[in-house]
Amino acid sequence: MSVVVDALGKQCPIPVVMAKKALAELQTPDTLEILVDNEAAVQNLSKLAASCQLPVRAEKTGEKRFSVTMEVSAPVQPAEETVCAPDARGDLVVAVGSNCMGNGEEALGKTLMKGFLYAVSQLPKLPKTILFYNSGAYLTCAGSDSLEDLKFMEAQGVEIRTCGTCLDFYKLKETLAVGSITNMYAIAETLAAAGKVIKP
Repeated sequence: MSVVVDALGKQCPIPVVMAKKALAELQTPDTLEILVDNEAAVQNLSKLAASCQLPVRAEKTGEKRFSVTMEVSAPVQPAEETVCAPDARGDLVVAVGSNCMGNGEEALGKTLMKGFLYAVSQLPKLPKTILFYNSGAYLTCAGSDSLEDLKFMEAQGVEIRTCGTCLDFYKLKETLAVGSITNMYAIAETLAAAGKVIKP
């Protein structure tokens, strides 16, 4: 049975203050879930969890609805200071054109790609957009090992976009599990407008 904090409609620092109060009151191992309606709150709650060394998950559950879950295994005393940083997204675009990273052994390539997307989710400045095309489309669909990391980033405001032509080609459209469908014109526009592009 998890403890739920309803911070919908509240701007930072209020969701963080409410979460800290709930954390301080938890005396037994439990799950703390905070409901919020903006990406900045998700980012700052994720930072709070990291500062308390708590495992954290975040997910977009609807239009302007997000769930941030912290796993609490022992009593926690959060720091008194409440710092709410501004939106942590930059003008970086990540372009993922394969479900493998690099050339060589396929199993290794898939392991490297999973590690890469996790590493991107932990960057101090998150990308603005992550584009998926060709076999990269598999990474945003049911069964992908990276779904939790991608949902975590989506909840923090990162745009996750997958090429519709590619989803159709691989017959994956019905299994898309995170983000939205895009087209090659929009992909070209996004890449052209990016401050920096990374292609793993």
